[in-house]
Amino acid sequence: MPPAAETEPSPSRPRLRAAAGAALLTGLLFCLAGRLAGSHPLGSRTRNIVDLGQQYLPYHVHWRKLLLGETPGDLFLNWTSGFGSNFLGDFGTYLSSPFALLVVLFPADRPELALYVITAAKIAGAGAAMAALLLTLRRGPWPVAAVLGTAYALSGWTFNYGASVPMWLDGLLAFPLLCLVGEWARQGRRPVLGPLVVALAWFANFYTAYMATIGAALVLAVRLLTEDGGAAERPGEDPATRAASAERRPRLMGLVRAVRTVLIGIGLAAPLVVVIFLGTKVADPTPPTAFAPAPWTDVLARLLPATASVATPALFIGTPALALALTLPFNRDVPARERVGWSAAIVLVALSLQWEPTHLLWHAGASPNGIPYRQTFVLCGLLLVAAWLSTARGLPRPAALLGGGALLAGAALAARGSADIDRWTYPAVTASAALAVLAAGAALRAGRRPGGRLLPALAVGLLLAAQAGETLVTGKRIEEQQLSKVSWAPRIGPWHTDMARAVAAEDSWPRHRTDPGEVPGGNDVLIVGGEGADYYSSLTAATYSRTLAGLGFGYYAKGRHPVSLDNPVTDAIFSIGTRMRSTPSAPLDPDRLPEARITVTDTPVPPLVTVHPRTPGPARAGAADSAFTRQELLLGHTVYDVPDAPLRTTAPDGSTTLTARCPAGSRVWFWAPEYRGTAALADAQPVGFAGKQPSVLAPMQQLGTTPATGAVRIDLRPKSQAGPRTPAGTEPEAGPRSKSQAGPGTPAGTEPEARPRSKSQAGPRTPAGTEPEARPQPKPRAGSPSAPKGGPRPKLPEHPIGCLVPERLDAAVRQLTATGATDVRTTGHTVTAELPPGSTGTAVLAVPRISGWRCAAGDAPLVPAHSRNGLLAVPLDGRATSVTCSFRPPGLRLGGATGAVALAALLATALLHRRRTRAPEGRQEFTPREPEPRPAEKSAA
Repeated sequence: MPPAAETEPSPSRPRLRAAAGAALLTGLLFCLAGRLAGSHPLGSRTRNIVDLGQQYLPYHVHWRKLLLGETPGDLFLNWTSGFGSNFLGDFGTYLSSPFALLVVLFPADRPELALYVITAAKIAGAGAAMAALLLTLRRGPWPVAAVLGTAYALSGWTFNYGASVPMWLDGLLAFPLLCLVGEWARQGRRPVLGPLVVALAWFANFYTAYMATIGAALVLAVRLLTEDGGAAERPGEDPATRAASAERRPRLMGLVRAVRTVLIGIGLAAPLVVVIFLGTKVADPTPPTAFAPAPWTDVLARLLPATASVATPALFIGTPALALALTLPFNRDVPARERVGWSAAIVLVALSLQWEPTHLLWHAGASPNGIPYRQTFVLCGLLLVAAWLSTARGLPRPAALLGGGALLAGAALAARGSADIDRWTYPAVTASAALAVLAAGAALRAGRRPGGRLLPALAVGLLLAAQAGETLVTGKRIEEQQLSKVSWAPRIGPWHTDMARAVAAEDSWPRHRTDPGEVPGGNDVLIVGGEGADYYSSLTAATYSRTLAGLGFGYYAKGRHPVSLDNPVTDAIFSIGTRMRSTPSAPLDPDRLPEARITVTDTPVPPLVTVHPRTPGPARAGAADSAFTRQELLLGHTVYDVPDAPLRTTAPDGSTTLTARCPAGSRVWFWAPEYRGTAALADAQPVGFAGKQPSVLAPMQQLGTTPATGAVRIDLRPKSQAGPRTPAGTEPEAGPRSKSQAGPGTPAGTEPEARPRSKSQAGPRTPAGTEPEARPQPKPRAGSPSAPKGGPRPKLPEHPIGCLVPERLDAAVRQLTATGATDVRTTGHTVTAELPPGSTGTAVLAVPRISGWRCAAGDAPLVPAHSRNGLLAVPLDGRATSVTCSFRPPGLRLGGATGAVALAALLATALLHRRRTRAPEGRQEFTPREPEPRPAEKSAA
């Protein structure tokens, strides 16, 4: 007769059933919630809110093109946006998850469907991993583990944060996986697979993996303090010695193995993590943010269904699951050490969300702008572990159920005054609680009649109905509330596809750039192609942002989203020979595909590489700090007339008039980066400006042509005074929620309830505002601070008017073309240009001088590139007839060396483990554990 342990079913079978059940249930409920909300692809309404539409979707479209060889860049460099940007850092922030590879399985015109499937797959994977973890921590009924795993995957955190910032979902999946790694380390199992799982988690999204690692460390600490033993038995070890060290040695060795596993795993991911870390160091920095804890009333409200906010922790896990978690302190069937340990861990983690030092610890020392509770998924996971530990042996006794129910009722009662409470909240709680009570009754009756199977199945079914109903209501309401409160981008439609075809037909890279201009959404240049200035990333280099802002470009998201500038001088500087312009057919609508009429304009421009005197000419006297002068310095020619100190007259109603003189026929450009309102030449159509520091910088715009008299008069009407003359285009400040990446890959919105107008309704494009953490640019000197009686004077730079003389610009373009590169070639991350013989001075490449560029003239070795007013520059001595510049992401060598050391440590660990387990009775790497005797259960449910 074999031992009883060998006759029991393998413990891996219930785990597989629970994981599969949780994955299927999670995917089904997530899709049903989207269908109820009417969101694409199960409805007509756009899902492209905040980061989902502004970053995640465009980057996945670009990723598909890169994998299929349809883009001029490579994994190091993105030529499509930002005039050339560090793509490896963006890859690690948005695309390094293995799930992102699924995008190649979908047609090019269905990227939103691909992204929806990727999002659903990540969420389903998180549910499966949690269900497997629960059955690893304690044996019990696998259907209940599947339901609780689904509750974790579809928590309020997922609907409110993760579904709109899908790169964070890798952390949701990483937490239960890292907890499993902790169990393996505690038991001395899988020393090779453990580091690989850690490496994969940190590689997929190191920002949330960092939080998940902290959470897994807490779980391991509780397990080490509450579980007896746990070390694998070593062959030949003296039983007496083992007994003497039963309390200390297993715990110490488990801790050492866990630390070793995490260090090796992070080291294996270092080639990417170091690149991202150094990328954040040179990115446009975020303004300092003071953490303010949320009121406890609002915190308690977020435990309830159908609540949404970026200012409070999204703690909803379902009323039945929460009630079961709250029974743990009262459940005497659970050992006292476990009850105290897990309850204390949950309380401490909850308090850590509200205390600034621990808040900074959770966010790697940088308090994010916007969502301050990104680590909430860890607390949700701990609550579900508590629910499982209190239920795995059977339904808690009535006294424990009453205790948990009383805590839940008290929390719901205390939260009634919170502004986060929705009209669906308390009806959903009531219905779910009623079903939970019926489930408890069925389970209790099943405990008294152990022979029947109907009542246990009924109890699980009622539990599932209660959880599923609340989840569907929560998912539906959160999607509806987000769409009404935050900025959004329309679905990909005819506007995008028509623009992509036009760009493909006209693109002449690298002979010159093609800029698609305005497209309905942020970062959509990645969708339609070309080589424009538009660029939105957590890692937008401060050098790039400052350079473009100084030239008169605008930005959103406090500098991390520079946008295109339709200006002939900057087109000449950056070699933009083809420019697309769009006229929307109708205002943007979340339920309608965008359409527009597209026009194409070709203009002669210098090549990508031009030759300038070694020393720039002297700056314009009196206007050295103006955007017009900075444009001329990069162009190397004087093309503007900049009136000195235009006369300003302010009326009692707050309107202001500027008067100056310019050459007749010149084009009048107005530069007022912080101005918010309209500007118009006399009797001309007003033009909207949307400056709102520190989040939005207004670009310079053309107002018209100077009349024959040479007199220029500009009427300004600030927004507060704009009245009926204000066009539908003066409110495009960046939308609320966003990725504040105080670490990469995270949203931050400082105005969570303000919804900006969509671009076709609101002038310059407003991104989903997901990155409001960048430091504001230095403010230009303004005029007199005195204010009229009718309101404050508009804040303007000292030289806001520039009059462009077309003949001067044409002459400058001809000269730069004659002396510039005769041939330009590019590869994925390299530029090579042939120059006229005898070229002297400085070769200037129309590429931002971000960290990582190395250049050389002729056959000289590559050295860190010089900068010419923010662009790449290579000194020439008259002998070299070519220049070469190559980009290597900063940190790649250091990360590669660290990864090599970690790989050697992993191989050494594998060899050592193999020697120790070479004996026939030793446990091998993938050999399942010998099952422990199953504890008696009070109820099959």
